[in-house]
Amino acid sequence: MSKTLSTAKQVQFDPLDMNNYKIEKLPKRSKSKFEKVLATIGGPLAILLFILLYFFAQPLYLSHINPDSLSQYARKIYDTVGSAEFSRMNMAMLAVFALSIILWMTEAIPNYLTSLILIISLVLLGVLSEKEAYAQLGHKVMWLNIMSFVLASMLVKTGLAKRFALWFIVHFGKRASSIFLSFLFINVVLSAFISATTAKAAILLPIFMVIAAVYGARGGNDKNNFGRNIVLQNLFYINIGAGGFVTGSGANLLAASLIMGATSADIYFSDWMTANFPVALAMMFLGYIIAVKIFFPLKKEERLPQIEGGMARLKNELAKLGKISYQEIKAIVLFVSILALWSTDKYHGISPTAVAFMGAIIALLPRIGILNWNEVDIPWHLMLFSAGAYTLGAGFKATDLPSISVNAAFDAMGFGNNTPFWIFYLSLTGAMMFSALIFQSKTMRTMIFVPIAIGVAHRFNYPVVSLALPVAFLIEYVFVLPFNSKPAALLYETDQYSLTDTFKYGITMMFVGWFVNILLGETYWHWIGIVPNGVFGIF
Repeated sequence: MSKTLSTAKQVQFDPLDMNNYKIEKLPKRSKSKFEKVLATIGGPLAILLFILLYFFAQPLYLSHINPDSLSQYARKIYDTVGSAEFSRMNMAMLAVFALSIILWMTEAIPNYLTSLILIISLVLLGVLSEKEAYAQLGHKVMWLNIMSFVLASMLVKTGLAKRFALWFIVHFGKRASSIFLSFLFINVVLSAFISATTAKAAILLPIFMVIAAVYGARGGNDKNNFGRNIVLQNLFYINIGAGGFVTGSGANLLAASLIMGATSADIYFSDWMTANFPVALAMMFLGYIIAVKIFFPLKKEERLPQIEGGMARLKNELAKLGKISYQEIKAIVLFVSILALWSTDKYHGISPTAVAFMGAIIALLPRIGILNWNEVDIPWHLMLFSAGAYTLGAGFKATDLPSISVNAAFDAMGFGNNTPFWIFYLSLTGAMMFSALIFQSKTMRTMIFVPIAIGVAHRFNYPVVSLALPVAFLIEYVFVLPFNSKPAALLYETDQYSLTDTFKYGITMMFVGWFVNILLGETYWHWIGIVPNGVFGIF
């Protein structure tokens, strides 16, 4: 009887029906034995590490904190509470940070729950006041994310995103290679409008999963290189495309805010795009070439559709949408207006968050708007996760833990004012790049490494942007392992590739990206004034 029901379910499943690939319908991937072990030991290990750090460890650098080296914000706290209490706050911050990292990495408990524990721990341990800790949910980048999900919901509700992607695939996806390049272009366009990488992944996933099925990639035991290519390349494009625009993700905006707070210079949408969009585009093409030529070359049969009439089904899906509607036209006008305002922020001074706010308000207006609140899909568990990361950043700001640690490390290693610039450039960009292997939050990496870069620049009298911007341009390299970002976790559930597949492709693209970052620091970014003397001073 159970066998008959199983067979009936298989018959009912239509691999070319996009509705079968919505996020809520993706099968829950079973954890590997290693992942289960990590989840089992994660909780006890995190608690043990917290106890050791908070109650027993006494790092030597905390006994000789130099008040003069603290940030202005941390110095005020130091003067208020005294050296002993300030040292205790640092130990509490370090202990909570270690606890959070272990829990996030091992997924012993849901990520949003880890964030909630983090927030209340910093309050109870006296690192942050309740007002400051809870207020991080209202951070301006959080509002940008919320407004972006409103706008992304408008794309889904009107069908505009689906129409654009289907139209492009139908007209330009005549063969396997052109399909991959089509998704590259689609991701570039969506990255300019949508500042939530998870939203982009949710929009594109049903489309490329149908195409994967057309080419015989059904996942599970039926994996093939077409499936590996289309999912892993989209994961790469989704993240790297976001790096081309300061509005590409909330972490980019946060980095720009941190840098602007440390220098009198402004970083506008156009400045970031001029510096990093060509780089993002070049990296996406390199990612395509390395995937199809080196790691996942297509066999002859994988270059041809395996399901008869599969591409015709996509044409039918496009035809079902009918002629472009008035609502879609309004959505196009609204998005183009938003992009125009973002691109000209240097001239009018309105922040990207404020622009997204205005766009979302117009989209939600009764009668003349495009959608209502009940049609907005905001993943609040992700918002709580992000709020925890911002609270962690607030704790770092209050204790100045990253700068204190860096200064102590440099003193211990004997770095002086004569240390060559390239040592700091390579060290900081390398740390930012490869930290993505262990950190789950782009926001958290931004809050740790961008301030460190700013601190190093101040200590050794280098322009802040010469170190902080190249570090910030590496924020979006979060595609190697499933826990490295929300899109990575989401697309891993498709079961189109293995952990080995994503690691070997992802780690290679990391090294390529780091090399490109160093090369640009010596050439293009030197020529446009970001790295005034170049990394090595050759040109």
